[in-house]
Amino acid sequence: MLPSGKTAVVAALLAGAVLPQVAAAPADAATPRTTALQQALDSTVAAGVPGAVIEVREGRKVWRGTSGVAELGSGRSVKVEAGDRFRAGSVTKSFVATVVLQLVEEGKVRLDDPVERHLPGLVPPGAHGERVTVRQLLNHTSGLPDFLTDVLLQKPDAIRTLRTADYTPRELVALAVEKGWKFDPGAKGAWAYSNTNYVVLGLLVERLTGHSLGQELNRRIIHPLHLSGTSFPTTPQLPPGPHLNGYEWLDGPTATPTDLTEFSPAAIWSAGTLISTTHDLNTFFRALADGKLLPPRLMREMHTMQPMGPDRAGRSYGLGLEGTINYCGKDAPVWGHSGSVAGYNTFSFTTADGKRQVTLALNRNFTKTPEADAATQHVLSTALCGD
Repeated sequence: MLPSGKTAVVAALLAGAVLPQVAAAPADAATPRTTALQQALDSTVAAGVPGAVIEVREGRKVWRGTSGVAELGSGRSVKVEAGDRFRAGSVTKSFVATVVLQLVEEGKVRLDDPVERHLPGLVPPGAHGERVTVRQLLNHTSGLPDFLTDVLLQKPDAIRTLRTADYTPRELVALAVEKGWKFDPGAKGAWAYSNTNYVVLGLLVERLTGHSLGQELNRRIIHPLHLSGTSFPTTPQLPPGPHLNGYEWLDGPTATPTDLTEFSPAAIWSAGTLISTTHDLNTFFRALADGKLLPPRLMREMHTMQPMGPDRAGRSYGLGLEGTINYCGKDAPVWGHSGSVAGYNTFSFTTADGKRQVTLALNRNFTKTPEADAATQHVLSTALCGD
């Protein structure tokens, strides 16, 4: 739903080719880096996150680590497992952007097409008649308000209410349109993250292909890459099998946590519904970097970054990709995407030189403590940065 990184608490709470399988390193292959990573994971759990799971890749070497529990209050210890599924939140946007760019490559749409050409009447013109383009939706320069943070999450007890939401994608867009523009589409220097952009893009994929977004994600990405733990759900439940339960302390740090594992996909749809695993997300971003999903010219478009703004210093955004220098410094940027949904916080990033990858998933998000945020940052820096 939101790009992770603890924006204001109010905003948050009101929130083919067959790839080789990479074998995990043996349990006795501990190194100073993996020891430090395990300690950092354990510190994240000690700071109040129930469970954490990570997969780190460096070339063909893989390290998978876990800490804490996948389920609270069951009367039994359900430890986190390396293959646990979780809600990946806005990492979904990188998948949707990839499908849109594949359609660009196929000549079905152009980046600078006005969306009105393909979805007439959905998005009205700006104050001076400007029409939102596909590119502006992909890189969040459309000026469209966010149906989630600007509307739905402003309502009382919003998180619990959204658990059973029953909006259609067009209704989500209408909620944003009624709010009015944040700025004119494509205004110079203007940028605002909006989940509405990716709901419009989901509708665009369905219009251009004649298939559901889930079918296209399966056909173009999930099945060719053999992402067996990844799905685009149409029901509130996670698929059967090992998974992280998602929790938030909505009633305060000493209250009983709220289990948010089941959550209606209608609340966010193409903006953040994906379910996945650390292995699958690393596999996806590795395939993307290796040119298995998009040609070079569109990868260059995807990586054309612009600053997110002063409130997100060090972070930038391309076409469905985040970039940041906040883990390893300005001389070692990383790219990928983060995900924040109720009960789950996900980070999936690759170093610019392609040498290291990390996907980290936590089963607490909006109500994490500052200590847990700092520990999470340390996990990611340890995984991504040089010795």
